[in-house]
Amino acid sequence: MSRAVERDVLAGAGLALSVLAAAAVLAPKAGSSRIRSQRIAALPRSGPQPRTAVRAARRLNGAAGMLAASVLADSSVEHYRGSFKNRAMYTPLVVSALTLATSLHGTSDMRPLAHRLRDGCYLLAAATGLLGTGFHFYNVTKKVGGFSWQNLFYGAPLGAPMAILLSGLLGFCSERVRETARSPRPEMFGLPAARTIAAVTGAGLLGTSGEAGLLHFRGAFHNPFMAVPVTLPPIGAALLFNAAARGQGRAHPFTRAWMWLLTAMGLAGVGFHAYGVSRNMGGWRNWSQNVLNGPPLPAPPSFTGLALAGLAALGLMREHRDA
Repeated sequence: MSRAVERDVLAGAGLALSVLAAAAVLAPKAGSSRIRSQRIAALPRSGPQPRTAVRAARRLNGAAGMLAASVLADSSVEHYRGSFKNRAMYTPLVVSALTLATSLHGTSDMRPLAHRLRDGCYLLAAATGLLGTGFHFYNVTKKVGGFSWQNLFYGAPLGAPMAILLSGLLGFCSERVRETARSPRPEMFGLPAARTIAAVTGAGLLGTSGEAGLLHFRGAFHNPFMAVPVTLPPIGAALLFNAAARGQGRAHPFTRAWMWLLTAMGLAGVGFHAYGVSRNMGGWRNWSQNVLNGPPLPAPPSFTGLALAGLAALGLMREHRDA
């Protein structure tokens, strides 16, 4: 068996194992439904209705899933292009697939209870993002010239692993919102949940916009639309920081509208990148080469995932004045 075929088989096996692992982890066990029902019935009935917190938690699960899907597709393409030279390059594929399955499970879960296994999967995703960032920094610095513009442009992208970190972080936040559904206010480690998530999402938008700015600078901003992901998201981040600072009892309609704009921007970015692929020699007829060498198709939806997280935070802020 050739090395290329072996690599493809290993990649497929890794994805299949991640799906099987997700099914094994998330499958309901016998008698667990009755136990959980008893736990829900035993919860105190004081405080706000859990519907608000559960709805926000499910939205955050969806945002984490969008980021995980983006990472799964992007890392599959980029690491395949790198020929999986290091076996660790399979890790983000497996972890992002598991995180995506976990997020789908959380999105469908209507119960006002945190899920320990989902917590574990999200923490694994966050740890993978931190370790991946370290690996990418090492990849850049070990090249001739070290930390230079040339290596930043063409080495391992420094900001890419942060997407799976953000996915795990937002998913972990969703579980914290769930477990405070019956509390006087949704909290995370003693902090108001909605305002904390808004601040985290704003920081994520800044980092993602910085990564897009570096790669679009490499492309010399030859298309005016390439300036959009380096201008709109920082404004959205500033709006979220403002909401986090002045969140109590406010609806923030302009910030919500801006998050919807960023959601659409992320989806439209896939179309622009597809157009960029078509402009390479051979266009889509030579897709097997141009998808690898053209602008990354799965990258823009990361903005959509973060914008959805911002909408979840703003929705919780609007529905619960103390969040």
